[in-house]
Amino acid sequence: METITLTTERLVLRPLRPSDTDEVHAALQDPAIQRWIPVPVPYERTHAEAYVARVPGGWEDGSEYNFAVRLGADGPLVACIGVVPSGSFAHEVGYWTVGAHRGRGYLPEALPAVLRWAFAELGCVRMIWRAGVGNDASRSVAEKTGFVIEGVLRAGMEHRETLRDCWTGSLLPSDLALPSRLPYLPSPARPPVPGPAGSPPGSPPPVSGRL
Repeated sequence: METITLTTERLVLRPLRPSDTDEVHAALQDPAIQRWIPVPVPYERTHAEAYVARVPGGWEDGSEYNFAVRLGADGPLVACIGVVPSGSFAHEVGYWTVGAHRGRGYLPEALPAVLRWAFAELGCVRMIWRAGVGNDASRSVAEKTGFVIEGVLRAGMEHRETLRDCWTGSLLPSDLALPSRLPYLPSPARPPVPGPAGSPPGSPPPVSGRL
């Protein structure tokens, strides 16, 4: 996949490059990021160098697509967004915001541009979002972007050799009024199960002692 630069009203999104290393290293010292994202702790400069260095290969072989989100072409790094394949037809998105730039709506502004690109150019037909239960900031961004929260996955994330429960949600091309390369047939709504006479609508039927 050829690299691409995306723009929004305030932001420029482009693949991470070596010149971003110092800002990535500084951002990932943040305990709030380390709490939820399984980056090495302590986070050394060599970790940032390795992270940035693998970006061109990820774009080339389709294994991961990482974007630096900047406030204008020459402005500071305010966030990072990554997209990785998940199975044969889905992708998963992850993101973090630089601590000094939180609360300004940068991720809700940047993320839709990445999602539209993924649906249109990667052929993604289902985008997955996951975050540890309690990561309210990540969930707020996902919901503002249109993700449907589907529930809790028990032991759904590994975080520093510990399995943790996580929230999960999804976004489909149709949620953004975009076409999909695969048709989607949603399950029909099931009618309520009738209960015994005199029971409120939707009451379960009586339980028999016989199987």
